Amino acid sequence: MQQIMEQAQKMQQQLMAAQQELTAAEVTGSAGGGLVTAVVSGTGELKSVSIDPKAVDPEDTETLSDLVVAAVRDANRAAQELQAEKMGPLTSALGGGAGGPDLGGLGLPGMK
Repeated sequence: MQQIMEQAQKMQQQLMAAQQELTAAEVTGSAGGGLVTAVVSGTGELKSVSIDPKAVDPEDTETLSDLVVAAVRDANRAAQELQAEKMGPLTSALGGGAGGPDLGGLGLPGMK
């Protein structure tokens, strides 16, 4: 039982370290050939949006809106890939994954 508790503590430390890495990491998404870029944290928090003046047409704000949405989606996709890369091996070791166990009971932050 002691060995299981030690393994759980070690796994919790690894998960916390991975979560900290994701919070600090930034990924970029773009649309319109780079006319609009979005930066999100590894956890998916939107940090910034950059719009090239060439993308701004006062007569066509709908296209600009579409580019912003596409850039944010692209950045979020990159964040999800980073999350899978950092957290996937750890959650798999716990028997997690899609439809895996509820890890909240182990006191692991952010894992429900």
